[in-house]
Amino acid sequence: MNNKQILEQFWATMETNDFHAVAQLLHDEYTLEWPQSGERIRGRENFAGMNTAYPADGRWTFQINHIAADGDLVVTDVSVSDGKLHDRCITFSTIRNDKIWKQIEFWPEPFNAPDWRTQWVERI
Repeated sequence: MNNKQILEQFWATMETNDFHAVAQLLHDEYTLEWPQSGERIRGRENFAGMNTAYPADGRWTFQINHIAADGDLVVTDVSVSDGKLHDRCITFSTIRNDKIWKQIEFWPEPFNAPDWRTQWVERI
């Protein structure tokens, strides 16, 4: 399996909502960083425990919008929802020994575009 396929498998397994199964795809020295909140998760068990305990309104769904791989780095742009929340997640994943070794995730919050720039942009 190549590195892009490893991340495709990661997101497909996340879709099962079995986060202990997802943890099996992670390296022994796995870390996940969330720069926006200043948090780091170390290890498979902490990853699985946090995702299992996360307060959700339903089953999580994950839709890959874009994926790009270059060497041991894979970047994914994924839409994430629990039925009530609809977010987007940009993840930089580093692969080591066919496992996900490190991830850095950004969860950009949508915001209303300012009216002053409407003459140059189109809304999507």
